Amino acid sequence: MDVADLTGGGAPQLGELPPIELGNTTHAVRGQVLDGLRTVEHLAAWLRDVRDRLAVPLSDADLLGVTGDDLRHARELREAVRALAAATVAGQEPEPGSVATLNAHAARAPRWHELRTGPEPQAVVRTAGRAVDAALSALAEDAVTLFAGPRRHELRACQAPGCVLYFLRESARREWCSAGCGNRARAARHYAKVRGTKKPSGTA
Repeated sequence: MDVADLTGGGAPQLGELPPIELGNTTHAVRGQVLDGLRTVEHLAAWLRDVRDRLAVPLSDADLLGVTGDDLRHARELREAVRALAAATVAGQEPEPGSVATLNAHAARAPRWHELRTGPEPQAVVRTAGRAVDAALSALAEDAVTLFAGPRRHELRACQAPGCVLYFLRESARREWCSAGCGNRARAARHYAKVRGTKKPSGTA
């Protein structure tokens, strides 16, 4: 199989930071919550689609070698990210279990940068483990940086009806994860306003 033929689980790609994109693999369609990482192939396809934004490079062979353990780890990490995002948005203290899970995943695969000098000097990411393990570990570390840093104050939950996605707000007026959700939210508000102004039948 070619990596281009891998079928994803339908999770949206919003251009957010990779940890948020991972959290958003739990998504909703018409108000029904769906899992975008149901299978090993879904995870491999998701990694393919975000690999140009990951700290650890993944080859086609790495993607085709994704395992059931990788899927389990990715889903555990996703749930920790979503729990921490929900607590952050609500201004609450995160659950210790979610923090412990995130930290455990960040520590799973040691990696470092090596200097290569020819033909031009460059830093190359090296890891003591499998590349997919290292990529997921780096995702967890990126999440640590997000939830411990100033950008956590920009994290928002989409306000569109039925949406369960998170995003980083670039402007004070942004309320939705995407233009599509914004359109749906405005339509819902308009519909509610129209219904509210209609008089009940039989009244003067």
